[in-house]
Amino acid sequence: MSTFSIHSRLRRLSKTQKLSAAGVSAAACAALSLSLVPAHAETPAEPQASSAAPVVIAGLPQAKTIQASIIEQHSTAEKLVKAADAVKAKHAAAAKAKAKAKAAAKAKAAAKTKAKATAKAKADVAKRSSQAASRSAARTPVYADNLNGWITEALDIMKAHGIPGSYDGLHRNIMRESTGNPNAVNGWDVNAQNGTPSCGLLQVIQPTFNAYHVSGTSTNIYDPVANITAAANYAADRYGSIDNVNSAY
Repeated sequence: MSTFSIHSRLRRLSKTQKLSAAGVSAAACAALSLSLVPAHAETPAEPQASSAAPVVIAGLPQAKTIQASIIEQHSTAEKLVKAADAVKAKHAAAAKAKAKAKAAAKAKAAAKTKAKATAKAKADVAKRSSQAASRSAARTPVYADNLNGWITEALDIMKAHGIPGSYDGLHRNIMRESTGNPNAVNGWDVNAQNGTPSCGLLQVIQPTFNAYHVSGTSTNIYDPVANITAAANYAADRYGSIDNVNSAY
């Protein structure tokens, strides 16, 4: 039975109608009590006092039928109310479950969107880091393993340490001192006679190399870049710059 049918029947059994049914029952009982008086009975000449005790008609078949009908209607109404309440509760439970499922789906979608955004942000950070590393690697110069490359690398290191000097000043002095041979050794000058021969591209003695060694370069006196930077550091301290050196120094 549909909810509409149930409520329709309940409306037909309103409180007023139930009371009317009870009134009808009472009227019927009264009618039955009057029918008990024989038709041939004479009307008393004088009114007689009515009995204070009510007329008992409950045992009559008509009264029992009306009473049973009323009881049945009340029972039916109660059943309809219970059925309507059950349907209403069922609909409420279904609506609540639907709302809960909708909220869960919405939360799941929000979590998925957040996770996607987080993953994208991480990917973007990784991409930017990779690009930065690539740019850094691209900016890192690669020096040729020859005189030009050694001078160029030495100039970059000198600039980072604030040591003055130019490509021309370095190249000119290197060519005079060793003709560009990083393994050149002077075995005849006074330094050699004192046991500390001049070595490398700019003919530096070991004590001078040790004193003016530039951090970040090799500690080997024959290393071209280490030899150039140490000699340029010494020349800057003594002459102001390697560019000011035009002879033995």
